[in-house]
Amino acid sequence: MAIPAAFSGKLALPVIGSPMFIVSGPELVIAQCLSGIIGAFPALNARQPGEFEAWLVRIEQALAEARAADPTRVIAPYAVNQIVHKSNIRLEEDIGIVVRHKVPLVITSLSSPGMVVKAVHGYGGLVFHDVASIRHAHKALEAGVDGLILVSAGAGGHGGSLNPLAFVGEVRRFYSGTIVLSGAIAKGEAILAAQALGADLAYIGTRFIATSEANAAEGYKQMIVEAGCSDIVTTNIFTGVHGNYLKASIAAQGMDPEALPANQPGKLDYGSNKPRAWKDIWSAGHGVGVIADIIPAADVVARLKAEYAAARQRLSGG
Repeated sequence: MAIPAAFSGKLALPVIGSPMFIVSGPELVIAQCLSGIIGAFPALNARQPGEFEAWLVRIEQALAEARAADPTRVIAPYAVNQIVHKSNIRLEEDIGIVVRHKVPLVITSLSSPGMVVKAVHGYGGLVFHDVASIRHAHKALEAGVDGLILVSAGAGGHGGSLNPLAFVGEVRRFYSGTIVLSGAIAKGEAILAAQALGADLAYIGTRFIATSEANAAEGYKQMIVEAGCSDIVTTNIFTGVHGNYLKASIAAQGMDPEALPANQPGKLDYGSNKPRAWKDIWSAGHGVGVIADIIPAADVVARLKAEYAAARQRLSGG
C-alpha cells in the first residue's frame, strides 16, 4: 500500500469524499474531515475567488478548533479540486490562493496538471489527478503527480468506462504509488474490495449526496434514496462528455430517458430553457442501490467504518 506519509494517523478510514460540483461545500467538507475521512470540494463551487478563500478560512478554522479541543481526535486533512482547463479562467488566481493557504491535497481534473504540480510541490503539498484511461494515467505521472484517481465505470458525474478490476490491475503493472479508486463505492465492504484490488484509498461521492450537510435539493437527496443502479443512464448529451445521471431527473425535465440521442458530439441544444447538467439534471453513480436514508455525514462515516471492520472480520474467518 502507498498511502502518503502526510496522511499517517490522520485517517479513520481510507476514504476521500469526492469533490462534487454544487453539492460539496464547507459544511460537508468539515463534517467529513471531523469524521476522519478527507473532505474535498471543487474550487469553482465558490462562485468568486474571494468566496473561495473565505471557504478555506472557514474549513481551516473549524478543523483547528477541533484539534485544539481534542488533540487525540483523528481529524483528516481537506482537499480542493481544480479544473485544469483553458475554460477555467480562474485557475491561476485560485492556485495562488491554494499556495497561500498551503492546501494539503489538490485534486486536478481534465488537462495536464503540470502547472499545479509545480505550485503545490513548492510548499510541500500533494497533487492527485483524475484519470479515466491508461493513456491519461501515464500522462499524469509524466506531469509529476503524487497519486492517481482511477475514475471507473459506475462512478457518478463524468464517470469512466473501464472495469475497476481491470483498471487497477493494469495501472499497478507500471505504478507503485498512491491509487484512489472511484466507481460505485457506497459501503464499507466496497472500500475493502478496492484495497483488495490494489487501491490505497476509496473515492466516495454519491453516498454523501444523501446527507444533511450536502448542498443538494431535498428532491435530489430523496431521488438518490429511491433509486437503484437501473435508474442510472449514461449519456453525453448534456455536457458533451459521458456522465451518469438519474433517469427520474431527466424525466422531470420533460425528456424520455429511454430515448435520448446517442453519441452526441457536444452539448444538446434545447433552446433558452434547456435543462442544465448538475443543476437540473442530477448525477449519481451505480452505488445508489445501497443508499436507503438521508443522514448526517458523520453517521455515514460511522456506518462505513462498521461495515469495513465487519467485512475484514468475515474475510479473516472470524
